Amino acid sequence: MDEMKEEVKTEQVNSQEVKAEEVKAEEPKQETPAKTVEPKKTAVPKDVIRAIESEQIKENAENFNVGDTVKVFFKIIEGATERVQIFEGLVICKKNCGLRKSFTVRKNSYGVGVERIFPMHSPRIEKVEVVRHGRVRRAKLYYVRHKVGKSAKIKELIVKKSN
Repeated sequence: MDEMKEEVKTEQVNSQEVKAEEVKAEEPKQETPAKTVEPKKTAVPKDVIRAIESEQIKENAENFNVGDTVKVFFKIIEGATERVQIFEGLVICKKNCGLRKSFTVRKNSYGVGVERIFPMHSPRIEKVEVVRHGRVRRAKLYYVRHKVGKSAKIKELIVKKSN
């Protein structure tokens, strides 16, 4: 019995090997397609980018620092009408450089903290008016988010007048 089982197994294995060889022989050989050469992307020179950015940068846009309380006058367009809205609050950070520079202003509105990020050189911002200069020792004031009441206040920077 054992001999018959072994013979059947060897015949099955041999027949599978033959079938596999037949399948390999039947498959047509695929030719590798010729490599297509993609045109190289031309990089825009940095001088061109700087020239375009320099046209759009506002002069005297950075008349405030982190910790200052500011009024941001920005235009809102509603349909055909255009109006100026004022957002007054504490500057908690400035980010990036050049044309992409932005700043974040935080205010409390009816007990809820509201933050807004403004692009520094946006054409929608008419002006940024400094209400009060703050005295801070950090570049980012994210810790103010967790403060409530008097502890959220920033000390005022007192500048001595020179004669």
